[in-house]
Amino acid sequence: MAISKISGNMIDGSLTSSLVSGSLPAVDGSALTGAGAGIDTETTSNPLITTNPSATGHLWLNKNSGEMFVCTDATAGKNVWYNIGRGDDNITSSFGGLGGGKSLGFTSGGAAPTQDTIENFSFSSNTTATDHGNLAMARNAIGGCSSATDGYACGGYISGPPGGVGGFRENIDRFSFTSNTTATDHGDLSRATSGCNGCSSSTNGYAVGGNLGPSNIQSNIIDTFTFGSNSNATDHGDMSMAGRGRGGGHSSYTDGYVSGGETPGPPSVVRVSIIDKFSFASNTTAAAHGDISVARSYSAGQSSNTHGFTSGGYTGSVTENVIDKFSFTTNITSAGHGDLTVSRSQLAGQSSTTHGYCAGGSSTNHIDKFSFASQANAIDHGDLAVAETTPAGHQF
Repeated sequence: MAISKISGNMIDGSLTSSLVSGSLPAVDGSALTGAGAGIDTETTSNPLITTNPSATGHLWLNKNSGEMFVCTDATAGKNVWYNIGRGDDNITSSFGGLGGGKSLGFTSGGAAPTQDTIENFSFSSNTTATDHGNLAMARNAIGGCSSATDGYACGGYISGPPGGVGGFRENIDRFSFTSNTTATDHGDLSRATSGCNGCSSSTNGYAVGGNLGPSNIQSNIIDTFTFGSNSNATDHGDMSMAGRGRGGGHSSYTDGYVSGGETPGPPSVVRVSIIDKFSFASNTTAAAHGDISVARSYSAGQSSNTHGFTSGGYTGSVTENVIDKFSFTTNITSAGHGDLTVSRSQLAGQSSTTHGYCAGGSSTNHIDKFSFASQANAIDHGDLAVAETTPAGHQF
């Protein structure tokens, strides 16, 4: 007589897979046990940057949303959680070669008159910026870098009497994103310069090019300094041209980029459209990566995970409102992405995970905001508390 149904008392501990063939019927997942093997944390929320696992490779499942994260950097208080669910909304630190800032944009320094002000503004709400502290030394034409926790202001220029503190500066100032305090000295660049371009990896800041003096002399040096320790910058390589400064600085996960800028004459400076690319990992000369649509200097640089954006600037005769977009992976001429609300140059650029921001410039206090994802004009996002020209930009 054939058996049509197996009861529980007919199965003993000796049942092995070799005795079972064919397909199993659908099984209610709630009846399975042991399915969570390999998942270290199963909960109803996402991890935070401050969620400290025991080691990299820790798997975290949000059983409400279905999102899963793996920890790729287990540094206490600064952990990186990579989303392996939808593949977005990674839990990372701010810019620093790991993507855009999560909450705040910053400006530091500036002119009209020369300032030591550090301001911050929210990425999520349209409000006037607030005072965040002060640089150790007032100056303008600064290169801005961002780590996971701090902003860095590189070089700059101070008006002053001969023999005084005026002139081109080599200072690197460091300030905390989370506390309102005066910046501290972090070290020095290898040369005194203004108008250098700031780029950031996850571990280092880069001050690229800049103006070395009043005779239209630009540097081609790429300096690098460590975020984690107070030390002087070291030579990381050179730009592709003899000298260049006052362009837009951009950062991907692996490389730094400088778009546009100006080079020595004669008889006066020449604005260029070239985009340079250099590796964070190796000390080499930068390579030409393409061109922006209009040759100009004094522009702002923003970065998404995949593209660089160059906003505003000065052609030598016209102040621009154009926003250019170029791919980090493809060497081609950039395309128009939209326009600023107001044409201006000498402005600071900030990057969130979804938008680019332009703050100050041309003695204004405007803060513009534009989407990385869609080709559209910028919109008004608020105002700086103080109108600023040539401030540095940072993000957290």
